[in-house]
Amino acid sequence: MPVLTRLIPSPVVVDIRPGALDDLGCVLADERISQSGRLAIAVSGGSGARLRERIAPSLPGADWYEVDGGTIDDAVRLASGIKGGHYDAVVGLGGGKIIDCAKFAAARVGLPLVAVATNLAHDGLCSPVATLDNDAGRGSYGVPNPIAVVIDLNVIREAPVRFVRSGIGDAVSNISAVADWELAHRVNGEKIDGLAAAMARQAGEAVLRHPGGVGDDGFLQVLAEALVLTGIAMSVSGDSRPSSGACHEINHAFDLLHPKRAAAHGEQCGLGAAFAMYLRGAHEESAAMAEVLRRHGLPVLPEEIGFTVDEFVRVVEFAPETRPGRFTILEHLDLKTEQIKDVYADYVKAIGS
Repeated sequence: MPVLTRLIPSPVVVDIRPGALDDLGCVLADERISQSGRLAIAVSGGSGARLRERIAPSLPGADWYEVDGGTIDDAVRLASGIKGGHYDAVVGLGGGKIIDCAKFAAARVGLPLVAVATNLAHDGLCSPVATLDNDAGRGSYGVPNPIAVVIDLNVIREAPVRFVRSGIGDAVSNISAVADWELAHRVNGEKIDGLAAAMARQAGEAVLRHPGGVGDDGFLQVLAEALVLTGIAMSVSGDSRPSSGACHEINHAFDLLHPKRAAAHGEQCGLGAAFAMYLRGAHEESAAMAEVLRRHGLPVLPEEIGFTVDEFVRVVEFAPETRPGRFTILEHLDLKTEQIKDVYADYVKAIGS
């Protein structure tokens, strides 16, 4: 009998709501996650450590590991500490750096990972990728999806608003990334996973079209769900294609060319997405995206994050080198310096100041 369906790697628990952290003990007691209650919990010295006092009484069988930063060395040290502890699962409690370190460490010792996010800065909280700093700059490492995701919207509202804004830019950039994937399919015959593309695009559209703002629970719920769905879309496709196109190439170029001046990941991705949409001739969509990004306090021009026009032109020119083998509107057009300058001038006129 032919197989009529396929298995999709996804968390067994996704709990996104105000007060979700109060029930973390019940989530972790799920026998699919932990039968003995023996848990290794990775936290930062900041938000995670503060939350430790709140939830530690409900997790008597947990050992706590403080993670210094988001480097590959931090992740390896965490894995070494966890190894041999006879744990059922690893819990990453904190922001993206802590969760990525916990993802890598859990994969290294063969344990499931529970992601408990304290901010919504990017779509990595449920993705099969750990992004960690290394000697060469920054690397992406394949890891299993989290077995559970817990996001307490009360905790999210306490985080600096710039983290929410960054998540908005990252989610909205899905729309540009999927358009790049479809372009690669049309031009080069690259295989496209329709389910992954649909999940990522609809996640981005939900955030783009929601009328609420960063202070509304309804909007935060949609944003959190969009970031989780984006991570699952990457698992479905087997790579970052559903959420990473020219927008992320531009982001990586900012990071590599200006490591000490680069803005937040989502800020650069949102700006890159709006510009990439204009490059592909979707001028109305680009203007609409820029309008929404501005409404949420995100940049749409490089000057708004401290870069000159010439620096941005160099970033766009260099961007294809950041992801060799990935085909986007940047590779397709292969614009030279003066052409990028001309298109950027038109983009500025189109989106207004």
